[in-house]
Amino acid sequence: FGITLDPRLPAGQEIFRRLASTVDVVVEDWPPGHMEALDLGYEDLRALHSGLVMASITPFGRQGPYKDYKAHGLNVSHISGQGYMLPLPSPHLERAPVKSGGNCTDYDSGQTTAVAILAALYARRSTGKGQFVEVSQQEAVLSLQRVENVVFANGGEVLMRKRPEVDRTITNMFRCSDGFVICVTPLDHQKRALARLADDDGSAAQRSGEDTPERAYERLVAWMQQHTTAEACAKAQSLSCPMSPMSAPDEVAGSKQLNERGFFAEVEQAVVGTVKMPARPCHFSKTPIELDRPAPVLGEHNDLIYRDRLGYGTDELRELRESGVV
Repeated sequence: FGITLDPRLPAGQEIFRRLASTVDVVVEDWPPGHMEALDLGYEDLRALHSGLVMASITPFGRQGPYKDYKAHGLNVSHISGQGYMLPLPSPHLERAPVKSGGNCTDYDSGQTTAVAILAALYARRSTGKGQFVEVSQQEAVLSLQRVENVVFANGGEVLMRKRPEVDRTITNMFRCSDGFVICVTPLDHQKRALARLADDDGSAAQRSGEDTPERAYERLVAWMQQHTTAEACAKAQSLSCPMSPMSAPDEVAGSKQLNERGFFAEVEQAVVGTVKMPARPCHFSKTPIELDRPAPVLGEHNDLIYRDRLGYGTDELRELRESGVV
């Protein structure tokens, strides 16, 4: 549901408290201290509802020298180390690092928060008490690079920002005749399978004592460019080398696999009409997920929440609108 509310006004604060006293979870992403200044912090709200779980998402957390810094997704991506390692791996080290596509930094932080909230709700089943969940976007994104961070912290090696070589690379991206493929080979037998890919007879890439990993890699690059993504993936998988095509957005939307499983659903949106949306990444045998509505437009459910849930009358609701509270 989507409503509008100005909690800076006393009447808005009162409505917020009424809503908070009836829900399980409150999530906010204001700067540290903002909700407390409105008397809507966790200590204020849990006095109304001891079982409330409240989550705060900020760029750098609520403690430390960066706690009052503001940041966009681009800032968080690079200060977490994520941006430096992309693209992974980099075939051109002289090029500047990039950030991940779209709004992944915000989505990753939101996913981390969602899991933490579920853990807090699970704990409430035993204790009957809610709790405060504090999430730093920097730390949430940083935690996704835990392997790279541990390697660097203990050995000083940056795994991703280096030229990919057949004998030691973990992640490879190759250009084929009709697109790109991605190959992840953390295990030795997978690296050997990748090295064999460009050999017509299936022998190892090191054909002689003079062959080098660099030459083997160049041969592999040339072989990829002469084959389609489907051909490259078929041969790689036959050698137990994990490889898949890199799909463009239109290819994902038109995927027979995803559409057969009902991953996408068409729903009616108040402004643009019928839209196709991702519906369910998980399937539950007892409680199936059904997507029956998209994200709401601003204030779409004001009447539903304020009139039907909180009991405000028509005249009261009109006064709240006229005074700018909702």
